[in-house]
Amino acid sequence: MKTVFVMIKCELGRTYDVAAHLADNVPEVRSVYSTSGNYDLLAQFQLSPNQEIGRFITKTVQVAPGVKDTYTIIGLNAFTEDASSAGPDDI
Repeated sequence: MKTVFVMIKCELGRTYDVAAHLADNVPEVRSVYSTSGNYDLLAQFQLSPNQEIGRFITKTVQVAPGVKDTYTIIGLNAFTEDASSAGPDDI
């Protein structure tokens, strides 16, 4: 699996709409956070090995209603386990 973090700049007043759209319509989304600074949201996506990152970003994230700009960070190595994928006995 490929982990991709995308910082998203939204059109004014659309941050909550963009977050809801990603959470409700993009199965690859793992988390979406509001942030302060130059970008409004930070979204984490988990892509399958056969999914092309650039195509996913341009065809799914950048065209979401209310998205103005994106900045993509590719995760290389996870040093901690994703708690959402751990079972109750793993925590």
